[in-house]
Amino acid sequence: MTKDKICVLDILHQTMADGPGFRTAIYCAGCHHHCPGCHNPQSWDINNGKWMSVEELLEIVLEDQMSNVSFSGGDPFYQAEAFTLLAQLIKQYSNKTIWCWTGFTYEEILASEEMSRMLPYIDVLVDGPFILEQRDTSLLFRGSPNQRIIYLHGEPAPDHTPGAVI
Repeated sequence: MTKDKICVLDILHQTMADGPGFRTAIYCAGCHHHCPGCHNPQSWDINNGKWMSVEELLEIVLEDQMSNVSFSGGDPFYQAEAFTLLAQLIKQYSNKTIWCWTGFTYEEILASEEMSRMLPYIDVLVDGPFILEQRDTSLLFRGSPNQRIIYLHGEPAPDHTPGAVI
């Protein structure tokens, strides 16, 4: 992996499916979780993506002044160094919130020096692998109840408790 390029599968502008409100969603390529029933299995192979510089992605994100940002995939934590740089720059040049989806658990991320560097720049983390046997279409922004919505920074949790998990 590279620290200043991200392999991107797709970018969706002004989507409302990847977090609250309008969002610019960056779907990366590359995921080794291979969750059965994954809604985006084409994202597993990093060769399905296109390499883009962090600067290119920052420009795309900043162009849309009305949208916040979502990182999904694939799994952004397989490209943690470059996504950390992108998140840091987004926070430096805007007041946008960042939501991030991962198949890793929060605890696994905390245990990794490289992955945990992204956490100070992520407002909300949706963690854990999708479990097909637990699929629940009534859940907001996640596919199975083992996946947690963890409010790290910025946006208040529904119960207004910092660090709340729902």
